[in-house]
Amino acid sequence: MLARPLFRLVPDNTRIQFMRGAVLGLIVSAILSTASVILAFYPGLERGIDFKGGIIMEVRTPQVADLARVRGAVSALNLGDVGVQEFGGPDQLLVRLPVQGDEAGTQRAVNAVRAALEATTPGTRVLRVEAVGNRVSGELFRGGMIALGISLLAMLLYIWFRFEWQFGIAAIITLILDATKTVGFLALTQIEFNLQTVAAILTIIGFSANDKVVVFDRMRENLRKFKQMPLRELVDLSINETLNRSLGTSMTLFLSAMPLALFGGDTLGGFAWTMLFGIVVSASSSVFIAAPIVLFTGAKSLRRETAAVPQAATP
Repeated sequence: MLARPLFRLVPDNTRIQFMRGAVLGLIVSAILSTASVILAFYPGLERGIDFKGGIIMEVRTPQVADLARVRGAVSALNLGDVGVQEFGGPDQLLVRLPVQGDEAGTQRAVNAVRAALEATTPGTRVLRVEAVGNRVSGELFRGGMIALGISLLAMLLYIWFRFEWQFGIAAIITLILDATKTVGFLALTQIEFNLQTVAAILTIIGFSANDKVVVFDRMRENLRKFKQMPLRELVDLSINETLNRSLGTSMTLFLSAMPLALFGGDTLGGFAWTMLFGIVVSASSSVFIAAPIVLFTGAKSLRRETAAVPQAATP
């Protein structure tokens, strides 16, 4: 016989009545997702070089960089809207330039910036140069959006064929709400929206779908096991029975992404912070969005009222 684990996140006999807040959970989720869509257009997402195009130069100065001096030297080149910021340390800078036309224009701009930095701060070294044109950035953006759409469609079809239609509807609505909230988080924090954050959103969608499948599986098992139990009680029971598993999986993934967010720097920070937010949203949406949708859409079809037992005929 297997020994009981030394540590459990919640007791085995937990009986939290989650569905008491079903309506409130859906209302709050709808408000947050609507606000997220608005934020995605105004002030809008901070598109990275992958989707916006332009030139990024990572440079290192021999001592602590003088941001104002470097910004003034690069702005004097008249290359367009130039951005200069610290990157990783006080002696490392990230210089952003708009698209400079063809490859020859890009090379001239890079050489001009390199010469200006050397004249302003002798000993400055260019560590990395990335350049993406308008056409390539547009193709990358469309590809990222298509990937998100295909992911949502694939999850819908998988859950629809594996479960009843009520579960499929609940899953796709919840996944869309999870994705929109994550986009709103990116717009609010101005984390760069690039291929890395798209990968984070796709990972969140997969994790969220997996978490919901676990809860849906238990609901379906309990529908066959407790044929007289009201659907509201059955949904609460199923959530409580899978709570340890869901919280344990979410906490494991959360703790795995935390070091990347804290120590990954600007290169991995956007991906990691997006993952952390998405994990929290996905774990909560299984309880407060997906389950209530199943409750309301399956009130008549998943758990029909038991027919009255006929009375014995009187002699």
